[in-house]
Amino acid sequence: MRVARACRDTEAMQAQYAAGLDLEVLSAWRDHEGFDGVVLGHANAPYHLEFIHDHHASPPPPPHEEQLLVFYLDDVAEWQRRCAAMTTAGFVAVRNGNPYWERNGCTFADAEGGRVVLNRGAWPR
Repeated sequence: MRVARACRDTEAMQAQYAAGLDLEVLSAWRDHEGFDGVVLGHANAPYHLEFIHDHHASPPPPPHEEQLLVFYLDDVAEWQRRCAAMTTAGFVAVRNGNPYWERNGCTFADAEGGRVVLNRGAWPR
C-alpha cells in the first residue's frame, strides 16, 4: 500500500518522516513534469509514504485532524524510543479529539499539519 499526500515542501517532509519514523528514501525526484516527490519506507515493507508537490497548483490545505497515519508499536521501549525520535525530528505532540487514540498512544503533527499516531500496543485484529 502507498499513502500519498500533497505537501508544500517535499524535502522538509522527507527529513521529518525519515528521522521520526526511521524510514528510508526509496525514490525521489525534482521537477518531473512539474512535480517534486519523495517515497519513504523500507525496501521490503508492504507500505510506503509518498509526499508530492505540484509546482502549478495552489498550496494544499493542512490535512483534517482525523486524517491519521497510525503505527502500532507493541514493544513499550520501542514506542518510547519512537516517540522521542518524533519530537527530535520536529513533530509536535498534539491532543487527539478521539479518546481512543488519546488513551492508547501519542499523536504528532508534522510541519504542515499532517498527523501521525503512535499507538502503544499491537493492532487488535
